[in-house]
Amino acid sequence: MNPPLAIVLKVLSALVFTVMSASIKYVSDRIPVGEIVFFRSFFMLLPLLVWLAWQGQVMAALRTRNVMGHFRRGIMSSSSMFLNFLALSYLPLTDVVALGYTAPLIVVVLAAVVLRENVQAYRWIGTGIGFAGVIVMLAPHLGGGTLLAGGAASVGVMIALAGAILTAGALIQVRRLVDTETTGAIIFYMSVMTSALGFVTILGGWVVPTAEEMAVLIAIGIIGGVGQILLTMSFRYGDASLLAPFDYTTMLWACLFGWLIFSDWPLPAVFVGAAIVIASGLFIVWRERVETQRHALAHSTLTYTALTHTPSADEHQVAPIAVAVNPTTPPRAV
Repeated sequence: MNPPLAIVLKVLSALVFTVMSASIKYVSDRIPVGEIVFFRSFFMLLPLLVWLAWQGQVMAALRTRNVMGHFRRGIMSSSSMFLNFLALSYLPLTDVVALGYTAPLIVVVLAAVVLRENVQAYRWIGTGIGFAGVIVMLAPHLGGGTLLAGGAASVGVMIALAGAILTAGALIQVRRLVDTETTGAIIFYMSVMTSALGFVTILGGWVVPTAEEMAVLIAIGIIGGVGQILLTMSFRYGDASLLAPFDYTTMLWACLFGWLIFSDWPLPAVFVGAAIVIASGLFIVWRERVETQRHALAHSTLTYTALTHTPSADEHQVAPIAVAVNPTTPPRAV
């Protein structure tokens, strides 16, 4: 583990993904969404295959024991990608990023309903607070029924929320895939699937990009691949609970790029709502760390007792659990 390096990689991945989103918004007024999805997914394979070859995992990425699982994940990922890219053509960059923070909240609900996970009370509390933050972000569009009035911003909000739901569904499917599939296989087959579905939209009409637009489209794919690699590597050097708060640095980058490139600045409600969503996420992460430390302490205490206890003649001999606990030093009380 190398926490400082993990944090750097995580922040860089957030920056790279925000650059990718800004690039998508830059060409979204002329290039059809399906065409963007194809370039995003197809050219992502270039850095991905180079990385897998460097890791010596190309063949491992091609092997799979769950074709239908990849198919389901690919459908949901492709659909969420279409919707999120389409939302960028309707909304400021910061709004799309902020509404995207609802996906982890939806995952909590789906984990309980679909995966039958035991979701503890603090997660439900955090999720409820997070959804309250979403309502705050939507407040400017809720007044007078404007959310359903059909304006461009209202359409963009509904598209972004639908994309967040599908993103959450894709994340649930990834949780199922990790039981049998490698990380390389999960990313590889998702890229192939979304490339194929994006290419099918050529039947609906693509446009011939200019030289500048072609460069941006190719860069979108390569940048997306690099971001995925940075994200994957960050989890190799740091725990998920350590890195989760740095997901929210995308809001900082989105504000910066939205202002510099598109002269967009989010409404105050977006800042307030995003702050509530971020706070709810940080609360869940903090509670997860507390619970993890509590379980680790309890496990260490039990192990210390097992290692130092001398059983009587009528007790069953139990082999001590092999963990790194010094039997001469009692565990610290917290």
